Amino acid sequence: MSDARRELLDLIVEVSFERREVTLASGKKSDFYLDLRQTLMRPRGVALAGALMLEQLEAGPAVDAVGGMAVGAVPLVTAVLAAAAGREPAPVSLGFFVRKDKKKHGLARQIEGGFTPGQTVALVEDTTTTGGSTLEALDLVSEAGGKVARVLCIVDRGEGATEAFAARGIALEALFTREDLPVP
Repeated sequence: MSDARRELLDLIVEVSFERREVTLASGKKSDFYLDLRQTLMRPRGVALAGALMLEQLEAGPAVDAVGGMAVGAVPLVTAVLAAAAGREPAPVSLGFFVRKDKKKHGLARQIEGGFTPGQTVALVEDTTTTGGSTLEALDLVSEAGGKVARVLCIVDRGEGATEAFAARGIALEALFTREDLPVP
């Protein structure tokens, strides 16, 4: 494991990980909780996450833009774009986010930012359990004419997301998995 990956994992365990019973957004019960906003809202955490996600993006097929479901993916999309700033050619130069519902005013968009139909995109998420919110974003981006080529996350909890994306023909690329966390 690289020094940057080790540092990010240590920070996640220190500020984002709790061993306690919780009900997750998926409705599943878990014996541990991950709140990666606690990591991504720290300068070092957001810098490490952005750099490592960009490195992961560079290691695979190219994409036109990176995005994800609001609100969870917004800091991560921003971190990836910040990590790509000043690089020529930029490995990714556009970001977007997907709203759960269309805005009721303005242009009534559901996908905001640097997205246009025809783009090949990567979706990012901080934590995946079943993949539900990112699968919803995948459907909305596809309906809007985008091609989702990749899905990346910081932590895959190992509770069905990998299989859900595989059923759609997409491999989930995780920086860390449940096995990297201090859980039984």
